[in-house]
Amino acid sequence: LVFDIEVVFLYPWAILFRRLGLFGLVEMGIFLFILSVGFIYVWKKGALEWE
Repeated sequence: LVFDIEVVFLYPWAILFRRLGLFGLVEMGIFLFILSVGFIYVWKKGALEWE
């Protein structure tokens, strides 16, 4: 589910990348950083392990 939401945000950003300029790049960088921190946290907690 998390990666579906990521695609929903990344696709329009990729289409409008040149018009958004530096502000859009920074905003997407922050979004991806937060998403990565959450992913690493869940991974370290073992929530991605299947039994």
